[in-house]
Amino acid sequence: MTWETHVTVAVVVERDGRFLLVEEMADRPAPVYNQPAGHVEKGETLAQAAVREAREETGWDVALTAFLGLYVYTPPHSPDHTYYRACFLAEAREHFPEQALDDGILRAVWLTRDEIAASACLRSPLVLRCVDDAIAGRRFPLDLVHEHLL
Repeated sequence: MTWETHVTVAVVVERDGRFLLVEEMADRPAPVYNQPAGHVEKGETLAQAAVREAREETGWDVALTAFLGLYVYTPPHSPDHTYYRACFLAEAREHFPEQALDDGILRAVWLTRDEIAASACLRSPLVLRCVDDAIAGRRFPLDLVHEHLL
């Protein structure tokens, strides 16, 4: 098998001490929790992809406020796949509860950091790491990422 890389985005959205997550199936036997996240589509900037994924997976329109960081993860069960996750901080703006969520997404939930840490069902260790980095005050300006697209 050949090594594959995946460019993904995620958003950390906090409101009143709770973080917006999705409960999803993710090709596993039981549901897992993840930030609103997904792959960048052709022609999209990372920021555009992050806002789109949040809306498609949660029904929330979000506004990006900062760049949290670049996170790299190779799952132990799939060593030929490496994920490069550009993670943004965002604030929830407007909810559209009638919107159908992406395939595989069971629901959007708001959980505390302790509830996230206590869960044995996180999609990857990046879920808690991104929350912890946000709580610790990690913030970079959005213009840290320069994208020169056609």
